[in-house]
Amino acid sequence: MTEPLASADDVAPITTLDDGSGPTLLVVHPGGGDATTWDGVTRHLTDDFRVVRMHRRIYAPGAVIALPHSMAAEAADILAVAGLLESPVLLVGHSSGAVAALEAALLDPSAFAGLFLYEPPLPTRELIAGAAGVRARAALDAGDPVEAMRIHMRDIVRMPASTVDAMFADQSVRALFAAYAAAQIAEDEAIDALGVGIGRFAGLETPTTLIEGDLSPAHLRGRLTDLAATLPNARIVTLSGQGHIAHLSAPDILADAVRDMAEHVLHR
Repeated sequence: MTEPLASADDVAPITTLDDGSGPTLLVVHPGGGDATTWDGVTRHLTDDFRVVRMHRRIYAPGAVIALPHSMAAEAADILAVAGLLESPVLLVGHSSGAVAALEAALLDPSAFAGLFLYEPPLPTRELIAGAAGVRARAALDAGDPVEAMRIHMRDIVRMPASTVDAMFADQSVRALFAAYAAAQIAEDEAIDALGVGIGRFAGLETPTTLIEGDLSPAHLRGRLTDLAATLPNARIVTLSGQGHIAHLSAPDILADAVRDMAEHVLHR
């Protein structure tokens, strides 16, 4: 079920997918897609939870992306939606969506009872995109969104080149990536604009579960370790045999991790 909600800036509405009943999970999807990418995980949760999945506005079809994009704008959207939901709200973020979720929690810690963050690509000791981001922007501006996304996957996410080549051999995958390229490159730049360092999170005491896959790129796991060392109330959960896309490869396992987080927060 899709519902329009009041936007944070009154320019364009924020919409959500709202399913199930029970304690509220507010889900912020990863880049390169929309809220439906979490369909599989959601199906395993709706018997026990109300799952509200935000459509991030930069990923809306036909969205006009004002540059520079900012994580502050994303955080404001999350808080606008959270303010319409019944407490307690458990905030779930995946990849860049987890970065936005963390920024929202920093702005208003009282809005969320707990956080579930799946490999947020934070610039803890080095930028996320850096020089690769400059190349991706150049490819996008030159009218080659597929090459921009190839650079993103290979040099920013740091997936193995052979895996990226195999993915991009599929024409439908190339078309999907091309459709979301402008938003993806804009958010890479927005994350880098946060600057290197995460000391600002040292006072965020919200109970936080940090999720990693043991097959994920090493830099994502390293960034997660840095975040765990900074947050005062965080724990790391490792998904065996998974990488950065467990929402697609093992939605049941990821749903179990979300459920465990909820029990950890709500029944402690």
